[in-house]
Formats: sequence, structure tokens, C-alpha cells
Amino acid sequence: MKSLVIAEKPSVGRDIARVLGCGKGGNGFLEGSEYVVTWALGHLVELSDPESYGDQWKTWKMETLPMLPEKLEIQVIPKTGKQYQTVKAQMYRKDIGMIIIATDAGREGELVARWIIQKAGVHKPMKRLWISSVTDQAIRQGFAHLKDAKEYQKLYEAAVARAEADWLVGLNATRALTVRHNAQLSCGRVQTPTLAMIAKREAQIKAFQPKSYYGLKVNSGGVAWTWKNKDNSVSVFSSETIRGIQEKVTGSTAVIEEVKKKQQKSYAPQLYDLTSLQQDANRMFGFSAKQTLDYMQRLYEHYKAVTYPRTDSRYLTADLVATLPERIRACRFGGYSQICGQLLKTPVKGNASFVNDKKVSDHHAIIPTEQGVSLRELAYGERKIYELVISRFLAVLLPPCEYEQTEVTAVCEGERFTVKGKIIRKAGWQEIRKVQEEAGILPEEEPDSSHTDGTGFTQGSLADFTKGQKILFTEAKITEGKTKPPLPFTEATLLAAMENPVKYMESSDQSLKKTLGETGGLGTVATRADIIEKLFNSFMIEKKDPYIHLTSKGRQVLELAPQGLTSPELTARWEQQLSDIAKGKSRKKDF
Repeated sequence: MKSLVIAEKPSVGRDIARVLGCGKGGNGFLEGSEYVVTWALGHLVELSDPESYGDQWKTWKMETLPMLPEKLEIQVIPKTGKQYQTVKAQMYRKDIGMIIIATDAGREGELVARWIIQKAGVHKPMKRLWISSVTDQAIRQGFAHLKDAKEYQKLYEAAVARAEADWLVGLNATRALTVRHNAQLSCGRVQTPTLAMIAKREAQIKAFQPKSYYGLKVNSGGVAWTWKNKDNSVSVFSSETIRGIQEKVTGSTAVIEEVKKKQQKSYAPQLYDLTSLQQDANRMFGFSAKQTLDYMQRLYEHYKAVTYPRTDSRYLTADLVATLPERIRACRFGGYSQICGQLLKTPVKGNASFVNDKKVSDHHAIIPTEQGVSLRELAYGERKIYELVISRFLAVLLPPCEYEQTEVTAVCEGERFTVKGKIIRKAGWQEIRKVQEEAGILPEEEPDSSHTDGTGFTQGSLADFTKGQKILFTEAKITEGKTKPPLPFTEATLLAAMENPVKYMESSDQSLKKTLGETGGLGTVATRADIIEKLFNSFMIEKKDPYIHLTSKGRQVLELAPQGLTSPELTARWEQQLSDIAKGKSRKKDF
């Protein structure tokens, strides 16, 4: 007897088939001596349209709402019906004794395969392939350690609960809005709160009243000192106050009160999950969330160069530590070669800053695979994303950056002034920044270990100061600025707000806020890019330069939508319950 393997996409199906020795081609499947491999095209089966339940919902009328079928049915998606029939035919073959689910390892991947099997009405033993990369090695190891599909039954139930609840809420709300207001308006539990966050930001900007503030920079022998008040603030709203201090200290003698030196360390940023990668790619290269996901999918599926992209974890599991040297070797090209060589000179260890089994659910953080890829093969966007993944991966393996921080405080006419300086002793992970700059990747952030406060002093001069020393303040300049409103959202900052929308919640329920933080906020890493794209495509939001703005249609939806759908609280409650279903703590029926 043979086993039938169901993959989510043709490209992954063909990779699995090649590793399993399935070279005989069929129409929509590949076959070998032990396995038959077939694939979906994403979802082949979906929840049935309201129209399929009878004449009462074929026309959109307020009196037929809400639509609450006793049991929600599933249907074959017409445009991919041919492939569904191919998969069904393989499942019914008499020489197929077992079905191996090899769709994406996550909640939605589980739904893709189970709905196909359910619709076909097949009852055969099932196993589950659960892997985080599609390299040959990962596929072989995955097939050597197949799981019993029963272990994922609860995950499937959570996926069905999510889909059915979105059908009931989304379709009813959309029909109600459209019929009541005679306009094509759609809303849902993720897209509508996302719109509401954009509206709230726009309201904050509109209501903002700028205020002028003032500071003081004082010069002494080429060193620029910054005035600080008793609260350690470097500015005040009163120009008279700052002018008085300026007159008092210009040409006066100051006394060095304190010279503080500290040996400090700065650590590399965490490994990427999908959202943080999308944020950096938008900020650095202007890529949309959808573009970044598309580049990642290609690097994952076609080139096998990175691990599973749709992850919400920034940690690795302990069992991956042994594979790190092989992954480092795959990164040995261009400017990374020297760093990789340096890392491979000593045993590669994992530490708690990036290895923690408890902080990994379905998938670990995004890292390079051991397979590697030639940069010449990659398109511009793919290359930029691949280099971001590599640079972050290598950075966490390098030692911390070590530097000496000096802060000098002087007192003049009863006023305090400070100057700060930092001297890097060991670059550590910051070596990666040099490579990034040479590769045309902008610095990921301005780390506090590489800059002073922008006052333009010579670092070496700070070492000469001693307590009790007297210096002359030769000139003092007033600095002026205005308080600024929050900026409109970019895709990067909107993704961050969707991931952590707590400040946009009206509720004071701390457990809901905690859940939103733990479950990743609005949407999932896998769906946020699509949600933003859907809002653009339905003309509810628009982009002006990098900034996102509501359209009149978006405002209309927010004005008319039920209040429960405009807050992240609904999603928080749902995710809390869906997570409990997946863990077996509550039942789908109750949800």
C-alpha cells in the first residue's frame, strides 16, 4: 500500500515528491513506489455561500438577517475545482492506505487539508508532517518523525471555529450595512478595528496644538554642554526662563561636579518574526507588508534559503542549536564571509537571549536554512530580504558590543550642564552594521552605543576632565523646537499597532489586554499583510508617500459599523477562546 501526501502548494508538493523519489508525473500529482504526492492551491474548499442555503438569502434584504444556518456547510471553490477532483481521486485509490497531511504547519494549514478530506468523505488513517523549512534535510527528518494527525484535531477545531465565526459576523455585518445604507460597505472583526486605529491617529493629529520649547547649548573649548533642569529635562516651555539662564552663564566659570565612567554592553536585536521583518523592510526599502511576505515565500519555497515565514516567534528551540554551524556556512559569501569564519572558529552555542522552547508555539524565528543560495540568482527584493534575515541571524550569534560611556556634569551659577561620550572597545555584533552598509542595507536602528547626543564634542577630550576642575563657558546658544503631533501610520507602524493594539482598546479588562499581547493582537502574522492589502483594494484607505490615510468610504464604514466591530476587544476575546480550543481547554461548540 502507498501513502498519499497532501501539500498546500504545487512548489512544496514537487519538492516533497523529489525527496521521496516520486518521479512519475500525473496531472496534479506525482507518484513513486511508496508515496503519491498531490497538492492544494491554497484553499480548495471554503464555507458555502449564503445563497446555497435556499431562496431566502439569494437576495440581500434586512428582514432575512441575521443569517444563522443550523450547520455551516462547506463547498468546493469553483475556480480550483479541477485540482480538488484530482486530490479526491487520489484519496479514493484502493492502493492508498494512509493520508499524510503536509500542508503548512499552522492553524490555517490544518484547515486547508482537513476540509478537502472532509468534503471528499474519505475515512483513512492520517499522519501529520510538521516542519519549519522545506530543505531536503528537513523533509527527510519530518517524514522520519511523522506525527499522529489526532494530535492536531484541536488545532483543526480552532481553525473551523475561526472560519465559521468570521462567516457569521463578517457576512451578516456586511449585508446589514450595505442594505441599510444602500452602499457597498464591508466590515469584519480585524479590518474594521484596523480602520478605527487609523481614524484615531488622524483625530489625534487634527486635534494637536503645537507648543514651542527651548533648550540651551553652551560651548567650552570645543565641547558642547547641554543644560538640564532638576527633572533631567533638557527643555522648558518658557523662553524667558532659558534667556535668563543664557545671560547668567555666558562668560561664567563652571566647576566639574562629577565624571562618571561606565563599562557598558549592548546586545543584538532579537531574531525576526514575520511582523518585525515586514516593519524593517517597509522602513528601510519601502516594501509593503504583502511584498515582503511574497519575497519571503519565494525564498522559502523556491530557493529553500529561509525557514517558514509566517511565524510569530523570535526565538529558536534548543534542538536547532546543533544545526547552527551548518546554517552559518550557508551564509559565507561577500561581506559576511569573514564574520562567518570568525563564528566557526569556536563551538557555536545557543543562549537564553534567542533560544527558549517556551516562547515557540507553531514555528521558531526566521533564520537561514543550511541550503544557502547564490545572491546572483535573487531578484532585488528577494536579495534585500535574504540579507536582512542573514544579518539578524549572525548578529545574535556574535558577542555583545562593549563600550565605555562617560558622562560629565558641570555646575555654573547654580545650573547643571552635562556632556556624554561613548568609546567602543569591542564592536561585537555591530560588525554586522559595517557589512549591511556595504551591502546597501541601511542601519536597522541608531544604537545608543555608537552616538553621543549630537553635540559635536571630541570624544577624547572627555577623558581629560577631573572633579573640581574649572572651565569657562564662552558662548551659549538657545535651541528652539515645537512639539510635534504623532505621525500618520506607515505600513511599518500600522503593523506594529496591529500587533499590539492595547492602547486603542476602550476596555479596562486587563486579561483581554494581556491576551491581545500574547496572541499577537489584530489578525495573525499570516493575515495582516492581506488585511492591509484588502483595505487598499476596497478603497477604504489610501497611501500618500509613505503615509496611510482614511478615505471617505473608510470613514463611512466606521460611522455606520456596530461599535463591537470597531474595537480590538472582539478579536482579543476570540483569540483567547480559539487558543483554549487548540489547547483542549474549551469546546468549539461553546465558542
